[in-house]
Amino acid sequence: MGDLSAGDVRVALGSVDGDDADERGAESVRLTRAGDGDADGDGTKASGARSEAGCLPVCCGRRDAGPDTCGEAEGKTKKTACPGLGLLYGLLASVFFSLVALLVKRIQGVHAVEISAMRCFFQMLFVVPLMIYYNTGFLGPPGMRVYLFLRGFLGSNAMILLFYAVQQMPLADATVIMFSNPVFTALLAWIFLKERCTIWDLVFTAFTLTGVILIARPPFLFGARVAGIEGEYTNHIKGTAAAFAGAVGAACTMVVLRKMGKNVHYYLSVWYYAVIGLVECLVALFFLGEWTMPRCGWDRWTLMAIALLGIAGQTFLTKALQIEKAGPVALMRTMDVVLAFIFQFLFLGQRPTWWSLGGALCVISSTSGVALRKWFSSTRKS
Repeated sequence: MGDLSAGDVRVALGSVDGDDADERGAESVRLTRAGDGDADGDGTKASGARSEAGCLPVCCGRRDAGPDTCGEAEGKTKKTACPGLGLLYGLLASVFFSLVALLVKRIQGVHAVEISAMRCFFQMLFVVPLMIYYNTGFLGPPGMRVYLFLRGFLGSNAMILLFYAVQQMPLADATVIMFSNPVFTALLAWIFLKERCTIWDLVFTAFTLTGVILIARPPFLFGARVAGIEGEYTNHIKGTAAAFAGAVGAACTMVVLRKMGKNVHYYLSVWYYAVIGLVECLVALFFLGEWTMPRCGWDRWTLMAIALLGIAGQTFLTKALQIEKAGPVALMRTMDVVLAFIFQFLFLGQRPTWWSLGGALCVISSTSGVALRKWFSSTRKS
């Protein structure tokens, strides 16, 4: 799921590009047609027609069209998406990602690396036709290949670590820790990209670390007897460390994507993620000796469902960021945490502890604060 959040930044940038390109294209048409009118020797007439009919040559595309026709064309070209549709897409993405985490938790006898390999394989099959259709190529610009490799390596590792954390600790706890990645993104962007870091970023980071501590509950702070731990406490600590490392890895992926900016097509970025992740998982499985075909037929279908639901979640998140600002979508993504607690209670029979709820509140407050601050900042600039 960390991978999906990483790809979304690229799509958001790409959608802004599209709007700017449309405006520049329209302006070019206006200038070209104005030049044509002057070259024909009736520039005064053309200028008067434009003054009388407004955007006549641009929006209608015909010199003989009248003002009413122009108005109708403007109405057609300015159709906007249904209000709230982007937030609905964001909610659907959260549902699909939460279902993926639940299925990873439910499947038996399959290592997290093998689940990740299946996810990468199906995602690779999904993105190849799109790359051929958009003619993106498979290697990318020479100057961007190092960043593409880092994006694929860091993103796939974040996914593997999240799946491992979900298997080792309560579902909601792993989701909460992984969801803290926006806070670390702000800090890493300040270090590597020289983006502005305010006192609020430090406060949000402190809240996030507090939430992680409340979920991990180390014995030197909470004593030897820790309630609400799933299985052995050693596995709980392993899961916490994996989720925390996955959150940092997802944040690094976001920084790499920002570094690449608008120079690389989104599907090419996803392609690198899937290919590098698949190769990495296959090599790891070879050395671990963990490749096993599930004996139960339902577990085999579950593996396929994890891959397909992950692709569906990424698709809806992509569409959400194409028609809605990143801030509101990021706030909607907090539903991941809420759904994780609900699914844990309904399908796994585990009640969250007050410590876990307190940690979740700290992390959600931090990530929501980061999203709101970015949203208000971008709104003020626009």
